Amino acid sequence: MNLRDLHEKARRSLDPVHYDYVAGGAGEERVVADNERAFDRYALLPRVLCGGERRDTAADLPGAPGASPVFVAPTAFHRLLHPGGEPATARAAAAEGAVLVTGTASTTPVAEVVAAARSRDREAAVWFQLTAHPRREATRALVRRAEDAGCTALVVTVDSPVFGRHTRDLRNGFTDLPPGHAAENMRDLPGAPPGALTDIPMSPAVSWADVDDLVRRTALPVLLKGILHPADARLAVEHGAAGVLVSNHGGRQSDAVPAALDCLPAVADAVAGRVPVLLDGGVRRGSDVAVALALGARAVGVGRPAVWGLAAEGEAGVRRVLAALRDEYDHTLALCGGRRNSDLTRDMVVRKGGTW
Repeated sequence: MNLRDLHEKARRSLDPVHYDYVAGGAGEERVVADNERAFDRYALLPRVLCGGERRDTAADLPGAPGASPVFVAPTAFHRLLHPGGEPATARAAAAEGAVLVTGTASTTPVAEVVAAARSRDREAAVWFQLTAHPRREATRALVRRAEDAGCTALVVTVDSPVFGRHTRDLRNGFTDLPPGHAAENMRDLPGAPPGALTDIPMSPAVSWADVDDLVRRTALPVLLKGILHPADARLAVEHGAAGVLVSNHGGRQSDAVPAALDCLPAVADAVAGRVPVLLDGGVRRGSDVAVALALGARAVGVGRPAVWGLAAEGEAGVRRVLAALRDEYDHTLALCGGRRNSDLTRDMVVRKGGTW
C-alpha cells in the first residue's frame, strides 16, 4: 500500500466536508497542486562507486538531535479525522523517530500530546507550532504551556496575517467544529473567562518586534515557518531564529505564490548555513525528500500524508506513512551513492531533461 492508497482510503472514510477541509486550499487551489508538481520538475543526478553498505540518515535539528529527516508538519484538528486524534499521531511519530510539530489548533492540549509521544519514547521530540496573538500576554501563556509540557522547540507561523479563503469550506458552509471538538490550547488564556475558548489569532499587526520578544523570553529554539523570500530568511537569522521553514502553508493561504520547493535554493543561499533550513509542501515520496535535501533543506515536513494515514488507519496509518518515506529515502540515498544526508548536494539536482 503506497501513500496514494492511504489517501484514497481516508477519503472514503471521512465526512466529505471534513475531507474537503484537509484536502482543500486557497482560491482555485493552484498552489496546492503546484507544490506536488514542483518535485516533478527536478531529477536526481546520481554519483557512483562512493556509497556504503549502511547509511546514516539522522538529521541534527533544533531540540531534536538525531531525528528522522522527515517530520510531521503542523496540521489542525486531528480528532476531526480520527478519534485517536493528536495522541495517536504523537505515538506514531515517536515510534518512527520523527519530530511531531503539534499546533495551536490541536484538538488535544499540548501537555497530553507530549505525554503520548513520551509514552512511546522518553526522548521523543515534540515541537509546538505557535500562531502568535496580537495580545502578547496570550502568546506568552501559550509558550509557557509548551515549555511546561516539555516541547523542545517553537515553530512560529509567520505567513498568516489573515485567514486564507478556502473555496471548498465556503461552499460546504464549514465554519465551526462539530460539538465536542475544540482547539484546546486556546482554552483558559489570559483575558478570557475561566474555561472559555479564545479564537485562534491571525493578525497583520504581528511583526518582527513580536519575534524579538519571543526569542528574548524563551529558552527554546524558535523557528519561523512560512518563509519564501530570501530577504525574510536573512531577517529571521538576524532576529534570532534558530531555523527557518520554507513553506506556503500547503497552499492554504495565498493562491498566488510559488511552490515551496522552488523557493528553497534562494532561501538556503540567504541563510548560508547559519541555521537549519527546513521545508514542507508537496512531499509525497522518498525521492522528494532527497531532492529537497540536495537543494538545501536539512529535513522536510509532511502534513496531509500524515493525516491521511491517521484518518485511514489511526496510529498505524501514520507510522506506515513515516516508515514508507524513511525507507524510500534511504533507498534513494543509496542509489545516489550517498552514505549520509550531506552527501546530497545541489549539483546532483537537475531540471528534467537536463544535465550539468
